[in-house]
Amino acid sequence: LFGDREMVANATGCSSIYSGSVPSTPYTTNEKGQGPAWANSLFEDFCEFGLGMELANKKLRNRLEEAMKSAIANEATPAEYKEAFQEWIDGRNDADKSKAAAEKIIPLVEAAKDKCAACATIAEFKDYLVKRSQWIIGGDGASYDIGYGGLDHVIASGEDVNILVLDTEVYSNTGGQSSKATPLGAIAKFAASGKRVRKKDLGMIATTYGYVYVAQIAMGADQAQTLKAIREAEAYPGPSLVIAYAPCINHGLKAGMGKSQAEEAKAVECGYWHLWRFNPALEEEGKNPFSLDSKEPNWEGFQDYLKGEVRFASVMKQYPAEAADLFAACEDMAKKRYASYKRMAAMDWSDEKAE
Repeated sequence: LFGDREMVANATGCSSIYSGSVPSTPYTTNEKGQGPAWANSLFEDFCEFGLGMELANKKLRNRLEEAMKSAIANEATPAEYKEAFQEWIDGRNDADKSKAAAEKIIPLVEAAKDKCAACATIAEFKDYLVKRSQWIIGGDGASYDIGYGGLDHVIASGEDVNILVLDTEVYSNTGGQSSKATPLGAIAKFAASGKRVRKKDLGMIATTYGYVYVAQIAMGADQAQTLKAIREAEAYPGPSLVIAYAPCINHGLKAGMGKSQAEEAKAVECGYWHLWRFNPALEEEGKNPFSLDSKEPNWEGFQDYLKGEVRFASVMKQYPAEAADLFAACEDMAKKRYASYKRMAAMDWSDEKAE
């Protein structure tokens, strides 16, 4: 969608392994040789790492604007240059507008850089003319747990960054330990008899800021909603958080990992996972920023869904007396979460804003 101008800050984990392995990579370039710039950092600072990229980029683009304003103020600057520079200043934070202006500006400043100090500066930093798309990618271990303080700090900054959380509901790369994303009743290391507390709702916590775009997605359940959420997140001029359900080998899918997309569809159908979006831009229009994209779940399929994954089924085998209570509690928690989403979706936001 925006790979020709994308920067990626990746937490160490499964996603950094399949992103940075030699000789293959999931990233590629277009016919002009443009593609994502990728680097990874640690569990605990992956969001700050990405914020640093965004702030550095912002600083250099401010230098571009200063050089252009200096050239515009200079009477000796040709009108063609002034017009192109003003076009970029007006549209610097719009991807398409900055791209169009860059195509006009680069040949002009390259031709004049030896006799114009402002043009020399613009030519030096020409790679920063096009608005970059800053993405920060991490798993639930980094996002819900070890790096959560950093994630919270970054979304609170108000900067235009996009965070993608690949939620496997367990520390996948380090051996399958329980995380705050692990659901009630699932077995994991440090939760050997099934986790006894409910899953943290990272998305709803982020909505309380009011100025953070948040979405919960599952590609296998609804590709259109996934695409819409990612596009909206990138277009939103502020922090965005997209939480993607990611079936994992640690789940022990009885159908096999080749059916992970189908597993996502089942998770949404039975109410285990919910699809929704929170877009603060709608609030400014007097509309409810929260939209629940999942249909009413078929709750009758919930228990069968749990039994289709070893992380739950093994609880039945090892702790049969407790399994029924744990699974019932897991379903109850999912119903409570869905009910809270329905309440938010039904709110009359115009009245709320008036109050």
